[in-house]
Amino acid sequence: MERTPVAIVGASGYVGAELVRLLVRHPHVLLRGLYAHRHAGHEIAKDYPQFAGIVQATYEVFDAEAVARDCEIAFLALPHGESARAAEALHQRGVTVLDLSADLRLRSAAVYAEWYGDHHAPSLLPHAVYGLVERHREALRTARLVAVPGCYPTAAILALAPLLDARLIAPDGIIIDAKSGTTGAGREPQRSTHFSEIGEGVRAYKVAGHRHTPEIEQELERAAGKLLRLTFTPHLIPMTRGILATCYALPVDPARPAQAYADELRRTYADEPFVTVVDHAPDTAHLRGSNRVQVAAFYDARTGRVIVMGAIDNLVKGAAGQAVQCLNVLRGWPETTALDGGAIFP
Repeated sequence: MERTPVAIVGASGYVGAELVRLLVRHPHVLLRGLYAHRHAGHEIAKDYPQFAGIVQATYEVFDAEAVARDCEIAFLALPHGESARAAEALHQRGVTVLDLSADLRLRSAAVYAEWYGDHHAPSLLPHAVYGLVERHREALRTARLVAVPGCYPTAAILALAPLLDARLIAPDGIIIDAKSGTTGAGREPQRSTHFSEIGEGVRAYKVAGHRHTPEIEQELERAAGKLLRLTFTPHLIPMTRGILATCYALPVDPARPAQAYADELRRTYADEPFVTVVDHAPDTAHLRGSNRVQVAAFYDARTGRVIVMGAIDNLVKGAAGQAVQCLNVLRGWPETTALDGGAIFP
């Protein structure tokens, strides 16, 4: 079978490198171009020694015409704002785009402006399919523009949405307390992720104002069928990879059996290749390096609250792996292609 040529734009960051790791072993993909403006001319194996002897490629300066000429698919691992312009240029030239920034995730340009600033390609928003495969698989089959979800939203939505779908939990009063490893902040050096700053502590950040909030609300509103406002507080913890979202919600019917919530998750995800419902609290260590998700649900009878948890590797299911999963769906390849490995544990 002839391999599909793909490009990675923004290939020098952690997400870009994770895309390379996954795609280099994809049997239907040919890595044709790695683009990183500031690193142009550098060999990727010198930036990421794990690719020595595996990937012989040099970063190039991004050029939409060159990508369109050589590639059918482009993954964009660029900062928000910058990504929209690249997506527009490639989409106009017939390239299928999988964007891993926030630029195409929100359906409303006004909501985007409230949280991120002016949108540089608002005409793209109606055409972008939200790339959470477990929620939008059918739409992704014919997509040419994919908004790959954020890492925190992936963990939280996969945990909460099935219970909102089934009207088992109320849409009002949802609280999401989430913890992330430091790779979620990207590779660029900054004081807040310096080892001596984060190594012995845990801190909340962007309290009452994290930009993933409207993305989570948008997708949970779709499940609940009504306007929804939630409290989302992220925390940075001293580990490299992983996200654990612990979510609190009120039951619609407190008399419902405690097992009903976990049973609904099992029913929803019975045929999903990457989501496993566990009967214990998920641990990010059991997902490291994999595209897998673990979710769990508990009922606290004393307080009358449902506690739902979702755990992922933020660089794989929370970013690069999810993008590859979307690619597999839209190209009609087996969904687990290049993603079927287990976690690295211990």
